[in-house]
Amino acid sequence: MKIHPLFKSLRHAAAGILLLAAPPIATVATAADDARPVEDANKIRLIKKANPSLPTIYLIGDSTVRVGTPGMRGWGDELAAFFDMSKINIVNDAIGGRSSRTFITEGRWAAVIPQLQNGDFVIMQFGHNDGGPVNDNSRARGSLRGIGEDTQEIDNMLTHQHEVVHSYGWYMRQYVKDAKSHGATPVVCSPIPHNAWQGTTVARAAGSYGGWARSIASQESALFVDLNEIIAEGYEKMGQAAVAPLFADGHTHTTPAGAQFNARSVVAGLRGLPGAPLDQYLSAAGRDVQAFAGKP
Repeated sequence: MKIHPLFKSLRHAAAGILLLAAPPIATVATAADDARPVEDANKIRLIKKANPSLPTIYLIGDSTVRVGTPGMRGWGDELAAFFDMSKINIVNDAIGGRSSRTFITEGRWAAVIPQLQNGDFVIMQFGHNDGGPVNDNSRARGSLRGIGEDTQEIDNMLTHQHEVVHSYGWYMRQYVKDAKSHGATPVVCSPIPHNAWQGTTVARAAGSYGGWARSIASQESALFVDLNEIIAEGYEKMGQAAVAPLFADGHTHTTPAGAQFNARSVVAGLRGLPGAPLDQYLSAAGRDVQAFAGKP
């Protein structure tokens, strides 16, 4: 379906500037709206790369990647320890409270795009906030479920703008296509799992946002890191009691130790990618991380 012209106008104007406990089947989990306050974009501004002469890893996502709440930590802020900063920059432009939809409609992505250059990477992780309401007067950040071309026209109660809302997959495609068109390599991540257990098994998102992220990466020939699966397997090896202290709120947002565990899991996934394109930029700590080979 064609993009509504009013949505195009909204996007161009912007350029100027939980998994809940899963059903009985442990491989299916769905996202729900996170109750945390939506972080103020005026207080969490885009970061400039440290060395313009180096390639850059740009991180985009929600509060599980970068969070401003004291006591909580996103994995994106722990990733630099695994890379050699004399060889590559890491810019964490994630912001709490955003979905795949609102990171675009608020103009955050449009501000990142002009910075992308040949040789850069864009690592993206969305899904935790996409399950919320499509239209309300407090967040209005939900996307339509799935990866299809269906749309829903709304008069946004929060922004007071007419908007055409698309599917989670539609928005993820935009990130991939835009990154490629500016010479960057897109890396799609499935969303990190929540602290949701069924006995000794962590609930997965393979039947929802995790599976949809995988499908988009496959369809658009993007790299894919199954962060949901990598971390879930790691949690299961540790056991529920040992995992509990990694969560600052008991369910969604991690402590600094939890963020370090998740960042290490990201590196394991990156090392397992075909050709391991980021291996050349790893620090000694990064090279010590074993590549995630995935299930046979």
